[in-house]
Amino acid sequence: MSPKFTSALSSLRNHVFLAVVPALLLPVPAGAKVPMEEAPAIMAVDKIERQRLEALSSFIDRMVADQLKNSEVAGAVVTVVHDGQTVSNKGYGFKNIEAQTPVDPNATLFHPGSVSKLFTWVALMQQIEAGTVDLDADVNSYIDFEIPRNGFAPIKVRDLFSHRPGMSDISDFIVYDADQLMPYSEWMKARVPRRVWAPGVETAYSNFGAMLAGYIVERVSGEPFDEYTANHIFKPLGMTATTFSEPLTGAMEENMATGYKVEDGQFVAKGPEYLGLVMPAGSSVSTGRDMARFMLAMLNGGALDGKRILKPESVRLLASDSAANAPRLEGMAHGFLVEREANPRLVGHAGNTVDFHSDLVIAPELGFGYYISMSGGEGSSEARTVLTKAITGYMFPQKPTARWSGATETAPMGRYRSNRRDYGKVPNTDYDIMVTAKGPDSLEILVEGEKAIWERIGPHLYEKVTGVPDGGPYERAEFYQTDRGARLSFSFEPYTAYHFIGAE
Repeated sequence: MSPKFTSALSSLRNHVFLAVVPALLLPVPAGAKVPMEEAPAIMAVDKIERQRLEALSSFIDRMVADQLKNSEVAGAVVTVVHDGQTVSNKGYGFKNIEAQTPVDPNATLFHPGSVSKLFTWVALMQQIEAGTVDLDADVNSYIDFEIPRNGFAPIKVRDLFSHRPGMSDISDFIVYDADQLMPYSEWMKARVPRRVWAPGVETAYSNFGAMLAGYIVERVSGEPFDEYTANHIFKPLGMTATTFSEPLTGAMEENMATGYKVEDGQFVAKGPEYLGLVMPAGSSVSTGRDMARFMLAMLNGGALDGKRILKPESVRLLASDSAANAPRLEGMAHGFLVEREANPRLVGHAGNTVDFHSDLVIAPELGFGYYISMSGGEGSSEARTVLTKAITGYMFPQKPTARWSGATETAPMGRYRSNRRDYGKVPNTDYDIMVTAKGPDSLEILVEGEKAIWERIGPHLYEKVTGVPDGGPYERAEFYQTDRGARLSFSFEPYTAYHFIGAE
């Protein structure tokens, strides 16, 4: 899941900056932002275009109909809100293929995966409002076990919001047998990941950090985390079918969408997946209707139908910048990911389990948002991503950035490895990225066997070559130097950085 709000004035400043800075890979302080030489060609947006909004539902219908046929999507829900209202809330495909039970957007439950973390950040923000938690306090002051120092500074609460605790990520937390579940706090205490660099230095997506956030809420409130979120978020907002609790029972169990895999071209039903071992990081289930209510509350300063879950200033903080890895790309808000920095500013969060793939995006200044969740085979993950980009490009179109030629690049070519991984395991080199120069102003980037060409739009800044017509969004990549080595980041992954491993 970094406001550089683009304006004519900042654009002029950026061109001046371009003229005086040579194309060297210079060190950048942690979290620093510098002007972007060439921003994507986006028209200023100060309102939703009514005609596009009215046609959006039909646009989504056509997209998802094609994905049901061609992209291993078994079922989906897509919900759109604007100006305090639910504009569209539709189910597609089947909750259960064998029973031919269609998806009901008001009742069918999907796992939003890491979109669940948005509830966790809201819960933590509630405790900050209450004065029981301090953004700059050591997390150890709120928990009943210790995060070792290991020579590093204490991890602050604000480091959790920005995914900057400086810790290894965790793995192996999805199970398929309810008997394997245990209280997430017990699982967490037994698996404190190693600290790999100082907190606040670099963003590396942290499921453990989100678990810590939830546990802090549990400790200071005196309520189990699933009960706390039910009492202080879901019930006040009328989110009657949303819960973190596992396993599901009664009507909720009956309404849960079936997970599928694809074998020999056919959907094969799977048993339920459980994420309760990392509860605050991703175990919630919800409906399209309920997610609409959550978006409406966040777009209305933290209140809905007279019930308030956050103060307006707290909502603004959650959607505002915390830090970014790359100097000229999107970064982290506070818990939310920055999807687009301006015209309009878009924040949200994606989520993937094995069986479900989701995304939530809101434009706070325009009162607009949408939520997607899909089930199906492996192809449904990419289908979710394609639909997310399509909706953004349809509602807020842009054009490719003008290409740029300048001084010879000095960014290192070769192998890059994600900083988001379990450092307790041998790195899987299949996930490394290979970067090769393809002329003075273009690169080939190889990711998991798939090649793409990226063309230069500024010093050490590239845009992916795509067949997408005007509309976008267009993905950007930036090379930069830190005091710990060369890095590569992508606009669509503000939560991670790729470390240079070596030339090959």
